Amino acid sequence: MAAKLDQSGGDDLVETHEINVTPFIDVILVLLIIFMVAAPLATVDVGVDLPASSAKRQPRPDKPVYLTIQQDLKLAVGNQVFDRPALGRAIASATQGDKEQRIFLRADKRVPYGELMEVMNDLRNAGYLKVALVALEAVGSNGGR
Repeated sequence: MAAKLDQSGGDDLVETHEINVTPFIDVILVLLIIFMVAAPLATVDVGVDLPASSAKRQPRPDKPVYLTIQQDLKLAVGNQVFDRPALGRAIASATQGDKEQRIFLRADKRVPYGELMEVMNDLRNAGYLKVALVALEAVGSNGGR
C-alpha cells in the first residue's frame, strides 16, 4: 500500500487507495513481445512453391502426414529432410507403420512430372496406396466450372 505525508503539517501518514499499474503493464508488454517473436518459430515448415488447383476443398484429418518434394528433389516428412532411398523408412516412422493412412504429397511446381511419379511409385512399393496431392486453392476458382 502507498502512503503519503499529511499536507497539513502533521506527522500522520494517510493511506492512498490507488494502485500503480505501470509495472503490470510493463510485464504484459514484455509477454506480448515474447509471444510475437515465438509464434512464428513454432510453425516451422518446409518451404515449397505449390501450384494452384480449382478442385473443391476437402476436409483435413487431425494429424496429416505430409511428404514434400522440394525444388532440389530432396524429400521431407514434416521437417525431417532425407534422400529418396530413405523414403520407406521415413514414411513408416511418420505413420507408425499404418499403411492405410493417407499420405499428403506436396511438390514444388518446378519439380519434373517424372520425379513426382517416381516418388509416387516408391510410395506404392512401400505399401502406401492412399496418396492425396496437395495444391494451393486457385484465386477466383468456381469449383467445377
